[in-house]
Parts: sequence; C-alpha cells; structure tokens
Amino acid sequence: MTSEGAAGPPAAGEQLELVRAGARRRPAARAAEGLAGVDPVALVAVEVGLPHLDRPFEYSVPASLADTARAGVRVKVRFAGQDVDGFVLERRAQAEHAGRLAPLRKVVSPEPVLTAATLALCRAVADRYAGTLEDVLRLAVPPRHAAAEKALAAEPPETEPLPAPDPGPWEAYPAGPSLLRRIAEGQAPAASWLATPTSNPAQDWPAALAVAAATALSAGRGALLVVPDHRDVDRVDAALKAALGPGRHVRLTADQGPQARYTAWLKVLRGHVRVVVGTRAATFAPVRDLGLVAWWDDGDDLHDEPRAPYPHVREVLLARARLEGAAVLSGGFARSVAVQQLVEAGSLRPVVGAPADLRRAAPRVQVAGEGTDLERDPAAAAAHLPSAAWRAAKAALERGPVLIQVPRRGYVPSLSCQTCRMPARCGHCHGPLALVAADAPPVCRWCGKGVPAFDCPHCHGRTVRAGVVGARRTAEELGRAFAGVPVHTSGAGDVLAAVAARPSLVIATPGAEPVAEGGYAATLLLDAWALLDRPSLDAAQEAERRWLAAAALTRGAAEGGLVVLCGAPLHTTLPAIEALVRWDPAWFAARELAERRELRLPPTVAMAQLVASRRALADALEHTSLPEGVERLGPLPASVGGPAAGAARRGRGPAPARPGGAARAGGTDAAAPERMQLLVRGPLADGPALASAMAALKAVRSARKEKESVTVRMDPSEGIG
Repeated sequence: MTSEGAAGPPAAGEQLELVRAGARRRPAARAAEGLAGVDPVALVAVEVGLPHLDRPFEYSVPASLADTARAGVRVKVRFAGQDVDGFVLERRAQAEHAGRLAPLRKVVSPEPVLTAATLALCRAVADRYAGTLEDVLRLAVPPRHAAAEKALAAEPPETEPLPAPDPGPWEAYPAGPSLLRRIAEGQAPAASWLATPTSNPAQDWPAALAVAAATALSAGRGALLVVPDHRDVDRVDAALKAALGPGRHVRLTADQGPQARYTAWLKVLRGHVRVVVGTRAATFAPVRDLGLVAWWDDGDDLHDEPRAPYPHVREVLLARARLEGAAVLSGGFARSVAVQQLVEAGSLRPVVGAPADLRRAAPRVQVAGEGTDLERDPAAAAAHLPSAAWRAAKAALERGPVLIQVPRRGYVPSLSCQTCRMPARCGHCHGPLALVAADAPPVCRWCGKGVPAFDCPHCHGRTVRAGVVGARRTAEELGRAFAGVPVHTSGAGDVLAAVAARPSLVIATPGAEPVAEGGYAATLLLDAWALLDRPSLDAAQEAERRWLAAAALTRGAAEGGLVVLCGAPLHTTLPAIEALVRWDPAWFAARELAERRELRLPPTVAMAQLVASRRALADALEHTSLPEGVERLGPLPASVGGPAAGAARRGRGPAPARPGGAARAGGTDAAAPERMQLLVRGPLADGPALASAMAALKAVRSARKEKESVTVRMDPSEGIG
C-alpha cells in the first residue's frame, strides 16, 4: 500500500515511482519532523474518485497529530501533487510499504465520524453493488459543519430508563406481541409486516413503528426507522414523540439544512439519542447498540439511491442488521417481490392481521365497467370518470371527503392526433407534446417550445386529443361536476399533508395523497391502465402498491368505505386488480415471484445492467472475466427511463420517455454515440462474483483512462420490462 497517487488514473506500474518521487520532493522541514511514538502509520481512505484506486493508502503520522489522528477522523493528505480529503481507517505500528511514507497534512476535525460499524457496512454495500468505498462513504457521512461540532456537548446527557411499552397496535396481529417480546429480549427477529388499514391514528402504522422502536429502546438498544418521504417522517416523528417523550429521538432527512442535519447526526454519533427516523439519508446513521432496523413501503422508488452505486434501503439495512445483530422489520400495505423472496426463503417471517379483522378494516373495492355497469354504461371501462365513479363520489360526499388518485400531474400531459391517434410529437426535438392550460397551445415536455399550429406527420391532421388527463384537468372537470364542493389538489411542488373530515374533493397524484381525518368516505382510482402500461418490470407491482396505499386511507367496509377502480382493462383478469379487490398483497407478491423465477428475472437471478455506446460495451467486456454460467442479453438501444436515466419520483407519476436515457435541452446531440444496454445474467449464487467482475470492469477502464464511462447497475428493475 502506497502513500501517493497520480493526477488522473496512473498506470499501475507508475504508482510506486510517483510515490518515491513525491517523497523525495518533501520539504526538509517536513522530512525532519518527528513521527508519533505509538502506531506511526495511518491507513487512509483517500477521496480520489477513481475505481482502480479503491484501496487504502499508508501515510506517516507526525508527532503533532499523534493524539488527534484517530481511526475515523477526517484528514487532509497529499495525493498526486494535491491536497485531498480522506478518512483514517486505522493506525498501525508497521507499514507494508518499504519506502518512505508521506505524512498526514492535517486533521480536519478530531471527531471520529467514521465508526468501525459504518466502515464495515460501507465496504459491504460497495461490494454488493459493484461500487467504490468512496461512493458509499459520501452517502454515509454528511459534510462537516464546524459550528455544529462546537455547539453540541461531547458527552450525552443523563436520561431516565424508558419502561417497556404496551403492545398497542401490535395486538391486532397474532404474531405482533411475540415480535415485540423477542426485540425486548435483545434477540434479532426478522419480519415482513403487512399493515392492516385503519383510520384510528393510535392504531395506524406510524404508531406501530413507534411502539417497536420504544421496545428496542427500553431494552437498552437503538432503533432506526426509514420511510420514503418527509410527510411519512412527520407522521412517524409525531408518533415517536408520543411514545418516547421529548429528546429521545432525532429525524434525519436530506432536506434539512447543513447545520440542522449535521447536528442531528452528531447527536446520534455521540450517543445523545438512540432512535432515528428519516428518509433514505438516514440509512447509515451511526446508531449505538442498534437493536432494530425498520423500513416502510419497500416498493417506493424513493428507497432507491439515484447516485452510484445505487443501493436500495432494503439491502443496506439487511446488511446492517447482519453485521450488528439487529432485528429487522419490513412494513407496508403491499409486499414487494424482493421481500416475498426473503419470506419464502425463511429470512423474514410474515406478520399479518387476522382475516376477519382485515375484511372489516379494508374498504370495499369495485371495478368500474364490471357486471351491470357495462350494461348501464358501455364506455365505463375506458372513461376517465365513469358513471359508477361519479355516483360513488356523489354519495360519499354526503359523509366526508373523497380522494381521487390521478396517475399523472399537470393539465393534459399527453396528446395524440385526433385523426390517426398517433402520439403528438415536437417538430424540433421529437419530444411529447402536452397542454399546460385550457387556453394554451401545446408545449413540448422536453425542449419547452410551443407548437401553435400542430401538423401530424402521419396524416397531416391539425387537431389533437388528450392521451392522458392530468391532475389539474381532473380538478377542473370535477369542480364543474360538483359545484360548491371544495376541491384540493396535491402533487409535485404542492403536496398536502392532511385534509379535514368535512366533504371535499381531493385530487392527488400517486404517493402525494394527504391523510384525511377519520379516513376518506370513498376513493376513486382513475386511469388504471396508465400505471399498468408502464414499460417496467415492476409496473404491475407498482400499480398494486399505489392503489393499496390510496385505498388504505379510506374508511373500512364496516364504515361504508368504498374504492372504485376506473379505466382498468377488462378483457383479461389482471392479478394486480384481483389482489386489490381481495386485499391480498401476499398472494400477488407470491405470484409475481413465481413468474419471475420461471422467466429468470430479478430478484430470482443475479443481473447487472451496463449502459454505454456499443463500442465501449464491447471493449469493456473484452477486458473483463465474467463468472462461468453467466449469459449476455443484448446489446440493444438503452431503454427509456431505465436505471441510467433515473426512475419516476413520488408525486410525479410515470416518467416521460426520453430516447436513449439521455437528457435533452433544446434538441438532440447528433454527434453523441447511441447509448446501448447490455444485461448480464447468472444464477443467484453468483451474485457476489458478478458484482466483483463489474467492479473490476470499472477499475480496468479507469486505469486505462478511457474517456467514455460505462454505467453499471446491479439488480435493475427499470428498463427491462
């Protein structure tokens, strides 16, 4: 292990010579400086951002830094002629490098922010996702805020022991009290929890998570709860305050200010608190004596990290539980296929409500266009707001608020030609056209140019029609249909947290539905086909998850709650629709997993997705040794909205299509090579070997200073539907 690197990726043979040359150039004053008397060698993870340098480097520890250069602190070191940041991983008595070591330049802060547990987790995540340690450390340790370090007391305050809480919401589940008992005894149970919907806040899922965290804390251990977005954090935060009292937990989210976030993180690191609730940013929080890791709504795409190496909250927390001996709780109204695989393997035990209780608590579900509806209204199945939904909304408005879930935001986000029904495209960049208001001309969703005079290139039609109706247009239509009824909208940019119990119409995009006091009297799920037709492997799973999440906000069947699914294709029986009607997400997840096992699709196989130009892909694989039994699928043009392009985020609906997954700003780049996608698939047992091969692929290209990068993503779901 050496102490210096080169500017840019040096060849492996050049590294040692650069180290020796760098050591000879050290100033005489620095060379004469004494070294630490004990463990004078520091092993440092240097932030260089190059895959082929993903290893620690040795530096000498000057005597002046002997007390502060502890394992886990931030330091400045000289690397390739520049001062760069790094973390001290450990101190050693002897160096492996035979030559002279460059000294540490500076200890940025004496705070040991990188704990041994966090380092082990970061290394495991990097190996699992074919990434580098630096990439994961950037996700795990927030930027330093000096004022926060000085303002917070170094030692945690004295606190009274927390008594063990009553099971509360967990009494509604036959296995619930047993789960809490094992957590209280310091054991490490692992459970997949399917929550029973309820309009009682004291029995709802945030309260249940709070009781589980309180149980771990009462046993002297910590708890980490990860939820998709800030609205979920608010609900769990309020439940934790009620269960734990003030000052016993913190919230960690990416939208906190730098000082607020770092202060909360330091409270966890220094042991001031042992319970954390947050979004994806809290996954690596350094909770002491971790006894419980829990995440809610496993299928939400906000749990997917959009930055390399693209880890999923589920996999990070599972790895953390294995390393630290913590209990695992995966909760949601739906169950993802990945969690179902863990259930069938025995890694997670199911925790579900009694069937009779579930039938009373879940709302009644009606599919518009089925049975007598088709005789009354032949167009019911295809209508945006069929008569069955209109009648249900009218009746429910006499008893309380009505929720309308619309798959897309905006006014009319998708247009097609009125004559030939072909999608309407921009003549400048070929992007999709949309309407932003009733009296506005069509506008391109990619380049933003207006199209005052539409001319269809296929039939030369001059008029357009709505392909998909957005939330704003739906609100406008319903406002006219139910005159005098308040109309609220909730979506990207303006998400409502809650609505009152009085009659009103609430139009929301998936994931942005506000909570109604006492529950919604009825819920209308519009344009079901828009969710089912997404070009994604998880399209059906995502549709079922979003429908169940909205339906769970509705009053139970015993209270007259009704859910109407509109726009569902009725020519065939779809498992996602059947699972919603029966409220049986476990059956749906098992069916999906069985189909994927038969088709050899993730998560039943190990798979990696590579995205680059055709030439770069061929060159990368030529210099990479893949495990035996691995097959290549492709290359084909990179799928739209796949892992390289990012997934649609909460409250936005399905992502708009972009050719090749590349960003467009005012047109296409004719000189850029076409982005291609190659899938590499092998047996599940070969997952670690495949990830190692993908990491080696990136390291080789980095060492060879290749100009074009190859995007690698393990276990893709988007782009392979």
